[in-house]
Amino acid sequence: MLTIAFPAQAFDTNCYVLATQAGEECVIVDPGIGVVETLREVLTEQRLRPAAVLLTHGHVDHVYSVTPVCGTDTAAYIHADDRYRLHDLLGRSNPGLIAMLEQQFGTAATWTEPTNVVEIGDGTRLTLAGLDVDVLHAPGHTEGSVMFGLDRVPDGIAEQVDVDRTMVTGDVLFAGSIGRTDLPGGDPAAMQRSLRDVVLPLPDTTLVLPGHYQATTMAHERLTNPYLKDLSA
Repeated sequence: MLTIAFPAQAFDTNCYVLATQAGEECVIVDPGIGVVETLREVLTEQRLRPAAVLLTHGHVDHVYSVTPVCGTDTAAYIHADDRYRLHDLLGRSNPGLIAMLEQQFGTAATWTEPTNVVEIGDGTRLTLAGLDVDVLHAPGHTEGSVMFGLDRVPDGIAEQVDVDRTMVTGDVLFAGSIGRTDLPGGDPAAMQRSLRDVVLPLPDTTLVLPGHYQATTMAHERLTNPYLKDLSA
C-alpha cells in the first residue's frame, strides 16, 4: 500500500495519503491546518486522485483543510457523533487557539462546511480507492472519535517490522501515550472503555499510524504504553 505521511503546519497533526499504488485513486486522512499545498504536491508527484477524505474526529487541527481538499465532488467521512462539529468548526473551537493560529499565519481563520459529508458508524466497512477500510468507534477524546483499519501495510514496512495490518488511530492512541480527555466532548471513562475494548484487542502485528508523533506497533505499545499497561495489569 502506498502510504505517505506528513505533518500539518500547526500541532504536527499527521495527514495520511493511502493508495494501492501510484497513479490511482487515493484516500486522504485528517487534512489539518496548512496542508493544502503539500498535499497538492504529493498528489501531483504520485499521480493520485482523491476518492475520499476520512476524518478520525472533528477537532480543528484534524479537519481544517477538509473543504478545500474535498472541493465539490469528494466526500468527507466522519462519525455521526462528531458530525455537529463541522457545522460551526471555529465557533466550537477555543477562541484563544484560533487567535494564536491567526497570529501564526497572519490571516483570519475561515471555515466553510464541506459540500458532501457522509456519516459513518462503528463497524462500517468502506471500500474506497481499491482499499477496504473498517471503522472502529473509540470515543473518549471526542464523542465520535474513530480508528480506521486496513488489512494492508505500507510498502516495504513488513521487511522492517512484524506487521500485517494497519490502524490509523487519530487521537485515540499515540506512541507511548493517548489522546486528551479534558477538552469539550472528552470523557475519561469512555476513553478507558475504548482502550480496553477496542484498542487492547488489536493484534500485536498491527502497525499504528497515530494522529500525532511517530508510527508504532501494537506489540510495542502493549509492552510500553503506560495507559495500556495499567489496563492490562
